[in-house]
Amino acid sequence: MPQAASSGVQRPIKVAVQMDHISSINIAGDSAFALMLEAQDRGYELFHYTPERLALWGEKVMCRVEPVTVRDEVGNHFSFGEPQRVDMSDMDVVLMRQDPPFDLAYIAATHILEKLAETTLVVNNPISVRNAPEKLFVTQFSDLMPATLVTHDKDEIDEFRRVHGDVVMKPLFGHGGAAVFRVAEKDLNYGSLYDFFAVTFREPWVIQKFLPNVKHGDKRILLVDGEFAGAVNRVPAEGDLRSNMVRGGSPKDSDLTDREREICARLRPALKEQGLILVGIDVIDGNLTEINVTAPTGIRAIQKLGGPDVAAMVWDVLEKKLSK
Repeated sequence: MPQAASSGVQRPIKVAVQMDHISSINIAGDSAFALMLEAQDRGYELFHYTPERLALWGEKVMCRVEPVTVRDEVGNHFSFGEPQRVDMSDMDVVLMRQDPPFDLAYIAATHILEKLAETTLVVNNPISVRNAPEKLFVTQFSDLMPATLVTHDKDEIDEFRRVHGDVVMKPLFGHGGAAVFRVAEKDLNYGSLYDFFAVTFREPWVIQKFLPNVKHGDKRILLVDGEFAGAVNRVPAEGDLRSNMVRGGSPKDSDLTDREREICARLRPALKEQGLILVGIDVIDGNLTEINVTAPTGIRAIQKLGGPDVAAMVWDVLEKKLSK
């Protein structure tokens, strides 16, 4: 059984999972659940909590958690022990796995978890998560991307459309394919869509050149500690632009192309430097579109298609880091 040092006493590794309430998840596709199953199989002590329970007392992070047992059984996938109020510095690992939106509540949680830097391995690094929102971090690699504009300004969007024709518009801090629209070159809905975005989102938006080959799939590639771990090609449902599996996209087994290997190699140094252990990148027709660092999915889909056990890879890396 893996052990962690605590005041000189060897004990099982303690793992707290910060997530949307476990009762609400779809275990068939939830990567946090996959990580919990693997942790339990390794004999770790598992604890569950939702982010609003974090409490910062000066420099001390306190939280009410539940010991949790997980089962790969739909409708019977978890049970709790008695709730406990704990000092989070007693945990060896905290998995920050709640889903976006990446809003001020999410950012506040990263600031609180940052206080654990000297005692606890937080995955992914909360400072890097805060500084690397998926649709902005990716622009550090703009030469690997389709033509992309980030703005709230209509004149700039008009100019981008004039240059590139068909585009995709999406909110900067959106997730799961929500509010993603294709806008054709002479689309009569553009004005109404602009007004809708303007009253709904205060932040800038992302406008990208439309890639017609998205119909063949949007590949999710998982990287663990900067290294390629597995991939799944998500093919949009008939009549839908979006390939996200929560929007009806179909997962297909997939190997990497030479171009995709080049993309992974380019990202590796930055991911390792920033402590981003589990990352999901999205690639359409050889174009990098997002770098997902908050709660990347794909672990269960890859394994169900006969791919590698990415959850095991993650814990292998974390065990090595804890041993140091």
